[in-house]
Amino acid sequence: MLNIVLYNPEIPPNTGNIIRLCAITGFALHLIEPLGFAMDDKKLRRAGLDYRESQRVLVHDHWQAFVDSIAPRRIFAISTSGQNHYHKIDFVPGDTLVFGAETRGLPKSFLAQLSPSAVLRVPMLPDNRSLNLSNTVAIVAYEAWRQQGFAGAV
Repeated sequence: MLNIVLYNPEIPPNTGNIIRLCAITGFALHLIEPLGFAMDDKKLRRAGLDYRESQRVLVHDHWQAFVDSIAPRRIFAISTSGQNHYHKIDFVPGDTLVFGAETRGLPKSFLAQLSPSAVLRVPMLPDNRSLNLSNTVAIVAYEAWRQQGFAGAV
């Protein structure tokens, strides 16, 4: 299993979609506060459908609380400033994939704590800002799951 971490997510429907994705893939979902919404937000519930009931979502007060709680083996940040493409990484169970807020991405101070090789990007045509957060998470999560032989899938 991998950890999906949303660092200060802002838009409830994106997080709801990612709740569904994590329920379907078996990945753990972690949210780092502050959040741009309440966990009982109507839009979050609508996007997450009934998966919200079956998917455990862990909310952490801050990044260090997540690290102390989970002790992740390897951390990869997904950012438009990344130099390495996500599909060139050999993902393994226990890896952590961190995604930033929809309007700001991950803070530069956060990215500076990681090796440049651990900051990944999704390829895009030039002169584009970024993909939607839930789309980006889906792209990277499914590649990681594919590399693990879609473990547990039917």
